[in-house]
Amino acid sequence: MKKGVMRPGHVQIRVLDLEEAINHYVELMGLIETDRDDQGRVYLKAWTEVDKFSVVLREADQPGMDFMSFKCLSEEVLDLLQHELVDYGVEVEEVAAGELKGCGRRIRFQAPTGHNFELFATKEQTGRYGVGNHNPEAWPRDLKGMKAQRFDHCLLYGPNLDQTYALFRDVLGFDLCEQVMTPDGKRVAQFLTTSMKAHDIAFIDHPEPGKFHHASFFLETWEDVLRAGDLISMTDTSIDIGPTRHGITHGQTIYFFDPSGNRNEVFCGGDYFYPDHEPITWDADKLGKAIFYHDRQLNERFLTALT
Repeated sequence: MKKGVMRPGHVQIRVLDLEEAINHYVELMGLIETDRDDQGRVYLKAWTEVDKFSVVLREADQPGMDFMSFKCLSEEVLDLLQHELVDYGVEVEEVAAGELKGCGRRIRFQAPTGHNFELFATKEQTGRYGVGNHNPEAWPRDLKGMKAQRFDHCLLYGPNLDQTYALFRDVLGFDLCEQVMTPDGKRVAQFLTTSMKAHDIAFIDHPEPGKFHHASFFLETWEDVLRAGDLISMTDTSIDIGPTRHGITHGQTIYFFDPSGNRNEVFCGGDYFYPDHEPITWDADKLGKAIFYHDRQLNERFLTALT
C-alpha cells in the first residue's frame, strides 16, 4: 500500500578529492553544480530534475555513501511516517531544515542492512535546467559529457534483507519488483520501487553492513549509453563492465568508477511496474545472466568492489 513516499530525492556521496569528483560528475557525467555550503559540500542536479539538487558530494577520508533520501508528498505525510517508524521500533533522528541548503527538515533512520536513509517533504525547486516549465525546448544546448537526465536509484550491499524489505514494505509502502532466490528460499537480492520504475532502491545480501555498490543515472537512449562508453575511454575513466543489458530490469547499462572508487551506472530503458504485478523471480544459479544478460557470467569486480 502506497504511503506517500514519491521518489528518490538525493544521495550524499563521500569522495577523496572534491575537485576531482566535481570534474567527474560535472564534465564527464553532465550534472550541473547548483550550490556549495559552509561544510564544503557541493550540490549537483541532472538537467530534467525540478528540485535544486539530487547529489551531494562530501570530501572525506573514505569513499562511500553517507545516506540516500526519499521525497514525500507533504509535511503531513512526513509526520505520519515519522510516527510509524517509531512505532515500528526504528530509531529516528531529526535533521533540521537548512542543514542541507534549500532542503526542509529530514527524518533519518538506519535500515537493517546498515545503511542510512532519510525522508523529507520540502526542497527548493529550481526547475528543469535550461528549459523551464513554460513552452520548454527539447533539451538545453550547453549540456556536458553524458548528459545524465536524472538520479535514478542506488544498489546497496548488506545483511538482513528480509527485515529491510519488511521495513520498506510495511512502513514506507514500497513494492517488491524483482528478486533473486536460493534453492532453500533465501532472498539474496531485492529490487524495490515506490513508483512505476523497475526499482528506486535495490539490495544485495552481503555479510558486511552499510556497503555502497553504485548510484545510477538515467539516459534517454541506447545510443547515449554507447556514447557514454566512448567518453569513458576518451577520459581514461576506470570502467567496470558494459555496455550491456541486464536480465533483471532489462535495462541497458554501463558501469564505471569515479576517481575515489565509487561506482556509477548510466542506463536507459528498463521494465515498468504496477502494484498488481507479481515480483519477477530469478534463481540464484542464474545470477550471471540476471545481471549481465549478454555475457551470462559475473564480473568478480562487480561483486567485490564496494565503498
